[in-house]
Amino acid sequence: MSATLLLARHGQTIWHAENRYAGVSDVPLTDEGREQADRLGRWAVRNEVDAIVTSTLSRAIETAAPAVAALGLVPFRDHELRECDFGVVEGRTLAEFGAAHPAAAAAFRADPVAHPFPSAEDPRSAAARGAAALRRTAARHEGERVLVVAHNSLLRLVLCELLSIPLAEYRRVFPGLVNAAVSAVRLTGDQCALLSLNVPCELSLNVPCD
Repeated sequence: MSATLLLARHGQTIWHAENRYAGVSDVPLTDEGREQADRLGRWAVRNEVDAIVTSTLSRAIETAAPAVAALGLVPFRDHELRECDFGVVEGRTLAEFGAAHPAAAAAFRADPVAHPFPSAEDPRSAAARGAAALRRTAARHEGERVLVVAHNSLLRLVLCELLSIPLAEYRRVFPGLVNAAVSAVRLTGDQCALLSLNVPCELSLNVPCD
């Protein structure tokens, strides 16, 4: 049996609007972020969502709230789906960090896994915890479609982990997940298939059959 996981990045926050790293900080949604959450809720109604899982950060919980209300579901909150801790870059832009630490910024751009930000979470650990969380979700919801609302860097790392893409390539292969857009994967045991990427909420999801 397999499960289809509908992966959505949370709505826009003030820090994301300014391109600042928001990891473990609980940054609220902007007005645009709340509108994106509403659109995701309407999308969930149209696309036969059976269950909803979110990270424990408020921006993910708030983004899922319209879908939760519309579908009458009780969401499962998984702390292992929280965003990566970005260490000293939390709340800063990469340009700001690079101005103060050009060598460290250049090393990060060249290989963000071998050279993460100072005091940041090891990206390999983040990828492992996030992938394990999605595998547990799939096991709980065999044959179902699960909306998972989480975070940009974490989900990109997890996609690489599940699809056997080198983690160091996550910023190049997946330049960014659009706020409240949906990327679908099908998990069957240890096998993962990418079905779609960054589908806007205005569109319905055309997921192929097994």
